[in-house]
Amino acid sequence: MQKITIEPVTRIEGHAKVTINMGAKGKVDNAFMHVNEFRGFEKFTEGRPFFEMLQITPRICGICPVSHHLASAKACDRIVGVTPPRTAQLLRELMHMGQYIQSHSMHFFELAGPDMLLGFDADPAIRNVVGVIQANPELALKAVQSRAFGQDIIRKLGGKRVHPIHSIPGGVNAPLSSEDCDDLLSRIDEVMETIKIAITVAKGWFESNRELVDKYAVFPSGYMGMVDEQGGLQLYDGRIRLTDKNGKTLEEFDPQNYLEVIAEHVEDWSYLKFPYYRKMGYPAGTYRVGPLGRLNVAEKINTPSANEEFGNFKALGGGKPVEGTLWYHYARLIEDLYAIERAKEILMDPDVLSTDLVTDSKSFVGEGVGCLEAPRGTLFHHYKTDQNGMLTKVNLIVATGHNNWAINKSVEMVAKSFVDGKKLTEGMLNRVEAAIRAYDPCFSCSTHAIGAMPMIIELREEDGTLIDRVER
Repeated sequence: MQKITIEPVTRIEGHAKVTINMGAKGKVDNAFMHVNEFRGFEKFTEGRPFFEMLQITPRICGICPVSHHLASAKACDRIVGVTPPRTAQLLRELMHMGQYIQSHSMHFFELAGPDMLLGFDADPAIRNVVGVIQANPELALKAVQSRAFGQDIIRKLGGKRVHPIHSIPGGVNAPLSSEDCDDLLSRIDEVMETIKIAITVAKGWFESNRELVDKYAVFPSGYMGMVDEQGGLQLYDGRIRLTDKNGKTLEEFDPQNYLEVIAEHVEDWSYLKFPYYRKMGYPAGTYRVGPLGRLNVAEKINTPSANEEFGNFKALGGGKPVEGTLWYHYARLIEDLYAIERAKEILMDPDVLSTDLVTDSKSFVGEGVGCLEAPRGTLFHHYKTDQNGMLTKVNLIVATGHNNWAINKSVEMVAKSFVDGKKLTEGMLNRVEAAIRAYDPCFSCSTHAIGAMPMIIELREEDGTLIDRVER
């Protein structure tokens, strides 16, 4: 049996590898994505004061620290039994929109863009961000400016672009100045136009490559995302809706009750766990999150331009969920447009400049769940403390974890469709990597372990026969 290993998978956050096992006549038998890094934040934070989590958990990742910072803040609000003032909620959501703008813009232009704009079979030497710049320097410059704008929102609120210090239990620690508000408003329309250009480019690509899109990891699954009371897309606060493969709502629940709905499965070949819907079991209860999941469960988007594109997205499914994995890229750009429109709404709200920033706590609950939609999907932070506020239990279910089963499914489907062991090309393997990139995974965020970190050493013959095995 021939085995093909792709290591490392490129243009993703974190580390992963793919193993493709070939059978007779060069055909793929199966394929697996292995997440081979271990973090362990859930265990080593036990015993720490709960309020330190707002600064510890953003260190999980340098790409999406805002998501962890805000989810942690929402969990800590619950622990001290308070609801932040409206201004604090607006400022937190504004920072969250900044995170979306910088993350989604970066993914399309720098991570997924080289495949779409230059071609899956392009020379790897140019199939990267440098190649995108050379192919279309004007568009590339606008892309950099869009990402920088999102980072600037974060910096103005939190003092720095990465690992900001802004939210505290019960609110935020600093107001937005009128000068910073005016500066952001003066530039926001230009960024909005760039995102619209990106959507036009993406739609052109989809139209030209529809045959590929329609056979590239298209499969039914459940979908999960956050919605408001009217079923509108929400990214910062709302209820969680879980639908089946036909779009029928299975559950719509308060994030505080997530453990009644979601369980996690463990495989011995990956440090990343596999969440699933409890009532259906594993793997029947697996689902997809992130842009595709959110748009499939939502009924509308609450900003005008994004909602117009949302209508085009929904039409793709003909009344059912959109199943093609490559449509993640279109959904992501629609969310990018929503984020910039929502940021403008917040900046124009008079309360955003208020100095009513913190609600004082008069009680101590000792347990809380913080949930929001990170760019890559639904994020849960769950903390329990003793009477002194020291953490006794931490559970994190991170966006990429929810998508673990779906990413593996996509990898195997693409490998079977495009990889030919008799005439293997680099472009074939790049298509397999691109299946992972479609989900914009962040493996740095997502890997946790139950108890001790396992270590397995295997000694095998040349033909793969196992000679000996040692496990810790």
